Formats: sequence, structure tokens, C-alpha cells
Amino acid sequence: MIDGLLFDKDGTLFDFEKTWGAWAHGFLSDLAKGDPDQTRILGAAIGYNTDNRSFLPNSPVIAGTPEEQIDLLLPHLPGWDFERLLDYGNDSAANAPLTEVVRLSPFLQGLKNRGLKLGIATNDAESSARAHLAMVGAHEVFDLILGFDSGYGGKPAPGMCLGFSDQMRIAPEKIAMIGDSTHDLHAGRTAGMVCVGVLTGPAVRSDLEPHADVVLNSIADLPDWLDHNG
Repeated sequence: MIDGLLFDKDGTLFDFEKTWGAWAHGFLSDLAKGDPDQTRILGAAIGYNTDNRSFLPNSPVIAGTPEEQIDLLLPHLPGWDFERLLDYGNDSAANAPLTEVVRLSPFLQGLKNRGLKLGIATNDAESSARAHLAMVGAHEVFDLILGFDSGYGGKPAPGMCLGFSDQMRIAPEKIAMIGDSTHDLHAGRTAGMVCVGVLTGPAVRSDLEPHADVVLNSIADLPDWLDHNG
């Protein structure tokens, strides 16, 4: 019996490449002051192909925290310091052009109407997560929104998963952790949750299947899965 759903954000609720692949090129180009060679150098540092404007499958951006990404960029940006670059990146990311996997507000409300508790566990900052969800009118449906900076640590450690379990007073085995990366699935598995992979991020099915109880094409398949497993 599933009583709670804990979602990753990027690549799970929002299509990863359509959202962040497009945003990253403009962000890196701005940092490089329009210099294409410097833009490529910055892209290489974070596993981003500036020619086809997409992230490589092993990019640390896919499941990393903003702080980890800044650490990779900073050596190539003389004149910037860590806090300034982090603030600049967070401000830019908060205004990224979001592409929802499905229309999130009615979809999530439908899950809520089943009596499920809903949460977010993202390696993004909590403030950015709240801003992104508010932009699509989906912030109020969640019972708990956690980022890497919410006090529970980042994934693949299980802190956010266990925090959701504790605050919702639901045993981990009655919660499904839903995400597009192995970081998501490892966090859920360590916490003792049911692990659901989705294919709306850079990972392919063979990447996720060894770590998931089930791999769905997208969160759109959750209602049917819940009908048979929830």
C-alpha cells in the first residue's frame, strides 16, 4: 500500500533537456561574455555539449547540487568568487523556461485526491524548487518541499527521504521515491522506499532498471501503476 509519493524535480516533473538544455547555453554564454570558445570550455567543465545544446549522460549537473556545479565552473572564471557565482546561477535558474512533463497542477491534484501525501526531494536549492513549482501553479499541492539546503543533505544520501517519512508519519516502505537518476533511486533504496524510475531525464532504461522496482516512461504512468500496486 502506497501512502506517499516523493518526487525528484528536474527530469521528473520537468523534462530535463527541454528545460535545462535550453537554459544552460544562455547561462554559459552570458558567463563567457558571448565568447564561443570560452562557452565551450565552461560547457565541458559541467558535461554540457554546446554544439547540440544538451547535457552528456554522465554530466554532474544531472543529479548534483548547485554548489557542486559552481565548484566545477569557478576555476574557469577568474574574477568571480563562489558566493557571487552561486547567487548568479540560482537567480538565473529560478527564471528558466520550464517544460512540464504533464500539466502538473491538475495531475498532482488528482494524485492528492487519492489521499496520498506528496513531497519534493531535489538536489536544487529549496527556494529554487518553490519558485519553479509556483511558476506552474503546483507549489500548494505538495505537503513538503525539500532541497539540498533544507537541512537533510543531498541525494544519493537518504536524508531527504527519511525527513519526508518522519514529517508525514508514513513508514518508508509505504512511500514511492520517483526520479530520473540513480541518485534518486539510491536515496530511496537506502531509505527503504519503493523506487520508481522515469525516462524524462538523460538516463535510459538500462541505467535505471538495476536500481528501480519499476521504470515508467514518465510520471503520467503513475496513476495506472498505483491502480495495480498502490
